[in-house]
Amino acid sequence: MADDKGGGGTFLPPSIEAAWGLRERPSKGPKPGLTLDRIVDTAVRLAAAEGLDAVSMGRIAKELGVSPMSLYRYVGAKSELYVLMQDAATGAPPELFPPGAGWREAMEAWAWALREVYRRHLWLLRVPVSGPPATPNAVAWWEKAMVALGGTGLDEGNKISVTLLVGGFVKSDALMNADLAAAIGASDEEPGVVMARYSHTLRRLADPARFPAVARMLDSGVLDEADEPDYEFRFGLARVLDGVAVLVDGEAGKG
Repeated sequence: MADDKGGGGTFLPPSIEAAWGLRERPSKGPKPGLTLDRIVDTAVRLAAAEGLDAVSMGRIAKELGVSPMSLYRYVGAKSELYVLMQDAATGAPPELFPPGAGWREAMEAWAWALREVYRRHLWLLRVPVSGPPATPNAVAWWEKAMVALGGTGLDEGNKISVTLLVGGFVKSDALMNADLAAAIGASDEEPGVVMARYSHTLRRLADPARFPAVARMLDSGVLDEADEPDYEFRFGLARVLDGVAVLVDGEAGKG
């Protein structure tokens, strides 16, 4: 018999089981009205206002007016709380594409929708990866991607790999843009001004004899102005999906 200690046979923590509706949530706690939903909502609010580092059991308990130990009746560790926060903030995926949409159109829609989630909740980019999708909304996003790839002819393993590839690109792009935006914001100047200063500085530092390719790039003026806000994302996503298209066409050629 499988060991179901603390996991009801699913090998999930009780709090994650509760998110799936597989376990009754505690009804009698140290303080009436304390629920897992309230704990998660408070944690999400703190992360949105002050960043992920502000989230701790002590801070959440203070916000809710309870003792830190009382929270552990509902969530066993901060890592569990992060997973539940992620699920709550991400939400269920929207209706992304009509039936019969091509795989590329569908995956583009999926990627743009996921990007919007990160843009609304930048703290999500700082949540450590603790494992594969294990909460209802996370699995629902995974389902959408697998459905989008349903007509490609790819086997299930490659569908997962494509989903991880596209999702990884979206997160990486969002993280880079968040960091750049924070750096530019700290300078209190317009993005175009910051980029022009960087270009000027690099011209002084990069000896053309040592860095001829960089010198040619600088001479082109490409760094003198900031790109359109979505340019790099559109470019990168298109190149990622171009690569997926080669894989899909290769599978079709085997038929």
